Amino acid sequence: MNVAEPTPDLQRYQQRALLLGGVAIALCALGAIWSPQQFFQSYLIGYIFWLGVTLGCLSIAILHQLVGGQWGLAIRRLLESASRTLPLMVVLIVPLLFGLRRIYVWARHEAVASDHLLEHKTPYLNVPFFLVRAVLYFAVWLALVYLVSRNSREPEMPPAGGANRLTKAAGFGLVLYILTATFAAFDWQMSIEPHWYSTVYGVIFIFGHALTAMAFVIIVLFLLSTRREVADALQPQRFHDLGNLLLAFVMLWAYVSFSQFLIIWSGNLPEEVTWYLARMNGGWQWLAVALAVFHFFAPFLVLLSRQNKRRLHRLAWLAGALLFMRLIDLFWTVIPAFHPKQLWIHWMDLLAPIGIGGVWISLFVAQLRKRAIVPAPLEGASS
Repeated sequence: MNVAEPTPDLQRYQQRALLLGGVAIALCALGAIWSPQQFFQSYLIGYIFWLGVTLGCLSIAILHQLVGGQWGLAIRRLLESASRTLPLMVVLIVPLLFGLRRIYVWARHEAVASDHLLEHKTPYLNVPFFLVRAVLYFAVWLALVYLVSRNSREPEMPPAGGANRLTKAAGFGLVLYILTATFAAFDWQMSIEPHWYSTVYGVIFIFGHALTAMAFVIIVLFLLSTRREVADALQPQRFHDLGNLLLAFVMLWAYVSFSQFLIIWSGNLPEEVTWYLARMNGGWQWLAVALAVFHFFAPFLVLLSRQNKRRLHRLAWLAGALLFMRLIDLFWTVIPAFHPKQLWIHWMDLLAPIGIGGVWISLFVAQLRKRAIVPAPLEGASS
């Protein structure tokens, strides 16, 4: 295994990210004194967003071990380093546990006692079982991170028997990830509004994670492309492959999101359609329009061009825009549950993702510095 030498530029990124994250979190902590309800709402947005990057990178790493391909080698170390930040996310979920009653109506006994439907859902939606499920999810995900890291230490070109074993393990791991991520989506996001449900909500959650992760690694790859070992190894074909994957995830996210909207809107059932009504009035409709334009139509048209996909700087700018829209999508999905009558944006909605992101990126860079950024098969490749 090649070990990356500590480099001043990565160390500088690590220090600056940690400093920025620490300041933002400190400001949010002060904000929590005056508005604890707003703090927990904003913290939930930031936490789920960066957990999405972590889990998305984990799922793509498992997918690459399952199907193989040169496309994954270019981002393999980035995916592994991001997935190994999962222990940090275990720690960062703790503050949310103190705000369950402020976020989830089913966690308030007085609300459950006065609502027959919530009483009916109590065997599943209760705090002790919620915590047990969260522990189970993280236990599975941590085991998958260990699996990905262990497989990465295998020879870059394993013998046929070893490759078959890794493929079987990756296939089983991907199934476990899909199951746990689906139920986590139900628990952490959909249950904010326990009277509403959607059977494809977990699928949107998973594709959103994959899209977020792909956008993130493309940006990081662009930032590292000035390093000689990275520039010498990358080829335009790899950018083209990553662009195709980004396009695929954009289309999959749009397909399942529109399918959910079409089914619920055409059904026009009060217990279902009210979820969209809250997000299409009071100013929230402008975010919905922005998501349709900048989260699907514009990226779709840009990524249809072969030239755009074979130029890393163009791909990186698009990925940055998509990463921002992923945060907007999460904001539009969650916050109207607390403010259904008007568009509501608080300064902590911005600082919480920055704070958590700063700490997360610092740990990500620390993990990235532990190994060679370029895997063995790509070393020495011509540009």
